[in-house]
Formats: sequence, C-alpha cells, structure tokens
Amino acid sequence: MLADFSGSFIQSGALSRDVHLPKSSLYELLDFIGDELPRWRDRSERKELASEPELTAQLCSHLNSVARHSFGWDCLQFRTEVPDENQRGRKIDLAPSPCGATVWIEGRRHTDFDTLLPIECKRLPIPPGGNRDEREYVIHRHASTGGIQRFKAGHHGAGHELGAIIGYIQEGTAAAWENRISGWIGELIEALQPGWSERDMLHLLRHADPPGLAVLHSSHTREKDLRDIELRHLWIRMN
Repeated sequence: MLADFSGSFIQSGALSRDVHLPKSSLYELLDFIGDELPRWRDRSERKELASEPELTAQLCSHLNSVARHSFGWDCLQFRTEVPDENQRGRKIDLAPSPCGATVWIEGRRHTDFDTLLPIECKRLPIPPGGNRDEREYVIHRHASTGGIQRFKAGHHGAGHELGAIIGYIQEGTAAAWENRISGWIGELIEALQPGWSERDMLHLLRHADPPGLAVLHSSHTREKDLRDIELRHLWIRMN
C-alpha cells in the first residue's frame, strides 16, 4: 500500500505534505483499482446502468469514497473526463491524482493538477448503432478512438509509460473477450497494418480473483518517438 512508502510530510504551498513513492507504487494503485471493481459492481445501492460515462462516473465516486477512508490511499483522488496533459481536445476517462499532497515518484513531482496514470474505459461489447467499430477496444476503422490505438498513437498518455484500460464486460466472459481481442490484433498484424506486431498481444495475469475480475497486460511501441507504454487491462464482468 502507498502508506508503506510514504516519506517526509512537510508543507508544500497550499498542500499539506510531501509523499515519496517508488515507481512500483503505480502497480499497487492498479491492484487497488482492480480489487475495488467487484466491490463497486456489487454495492446494493448502485443503480444498474449500462452506458460507459455513467458507469465510469459511478466507479469514480466509489473509488473516491474508499480512498478517502483508507490509510495510505487517502492522498489520492479520482476524476473523470480529464483533459490530456499533452493532447489538447483529448480527454482521459478516469485519472487518479494527488489530493492534499505533493506526490514524488522517481524524482518527478505530481500535484493535484497532474494525472498519475491515464485510464481508458470501454464497454464490451460496444453499444449498437451509429458509426461505431466493434473492434473499438483495439482500433476504429474511421477514427482515432480505439482504446489501444489511442495509447499507441500518443493521443493518450504521451508523457506516461504505464496506463490502463478498464473493460466493462456486459456480454460473454473474459476468456471469450481475450480470444476475440487477440483475433482483432492478429488480423491487424496479418494485414501488415503499420505499427502493429505480436508485441501488442494481451497476456493474462490473473482471472476470477476477486470473482468476475480478469487482469491482463500488454506492451506497445508508440509513434512520434515516444517510449514504449505498458497497459494493464482490468476487466470486470457486469452480468
């Protein structure tokens, strides 16, 4: 937990303390979010909603409530629809940031105006209708709105080397979606789509622990001379 790595607590402008964390703390943050996904889904007072923005807003409220009352995570806040730090006009679906603290990670200073890591959120499957692409978790044939595609192009998280995609599974199983998404990436590779290779494939880390949660990871080269980015995929079965 973040509290295990907390360093000195001193005044920093209007903020109350400095917290020094190793880079590995971002993986712990992703574990925290993953563990909370089933708890959020199963809350009796949560309204049954289907749209991606509504689900993400619900999740954001839940994470803020839990973090506020959890020692070690109370230096964080979660926000939705946050403008990307490098791409004007682009927005991050879910963004954890410092709250009441200045957070230092590997010598880099983060305040409450900064995103600790960018998180995209996608429904699985996408809703029917409109000019949508069923492969939108990966890529969009007519736009740059694909989940993985945005990170590879540097449209999201250009200043980060770790990001995440939360998948709200509304039909099917995590195993079925892993096969389906791997198939879409395979088709891009076979079609010699520029920038896509076997490195973009997803790899399962854990499944059904907690119940209904699957965690996968992938690593991607990026455009514009950006460093590679690692993505954690947190999938929660909603049905």
